[in-house]
Amino acid sequence: MEEILKYFPDLTEQQRSHLGALAELYTYWNEQINVVSRKDIDELYLRHVLHSLAIAKVCPFKPFTQVLDVGTGGGFPGIPLAILFPKSRFLMVDSIGKKIKVVQEVIDALGLDNAAAYQSRMEQIDHSCDFVVCRAVARLQKIYRWTDKHIVKEHHNNLANGWLLLKGGDLTEELGEIKKKKKLIP
Repeated sequence: MEEILKYFPDLTEQQRSHLGALAELYTYWNEQINVVSRKDIDELYLRHVLHSLAIAKVCPFKPFTQVLDVGTGGGFPGIPLAILFPKSRFLMVDSIGKKIKVVQEVIDALGLDNAAAYQSRMEQIDHSCDFVVCRAVARLQKIYRWTDKHIVKEHHNNLANGWLLLKGGDLTEELGEIKKKKKLIP
């Protein structure tokens, strides 16, 4: 939690409380259903929460922003972002029911009224949003194909509507696939 406060010192008491509760909630649920790697659970705040909150440094969501978290797994990045931006709306989608059960339990335990969890494949979702977020779910081209129709054109944030994706490694090939297809990247 200290790492979070280092980068986000202006959190409200409620945000601090909610973020502080994540360790106990995820430790409990991870014993029931493995949603975070067992070797990573001790590094929850650094490897999962802070990693998720990095999106806020790129685009601090304004009130009423609609965010779709694709392949949310255990609720990352959606839950930390929903805590940080209580006036924005977050829909967390995953096709695996046991993961969505954990996400919904965490949402309920924290009383996050700006977040919802839904079990479905993305191809079956009919939901408009300003931003799509996710962590290493699939190749960029596949994420684009699943979500392009969901992103509304008119924007009200400092950053134009689109994708805020957390991925690692060398993305040269994946970016090339997207650039050829849609000329999204200059």
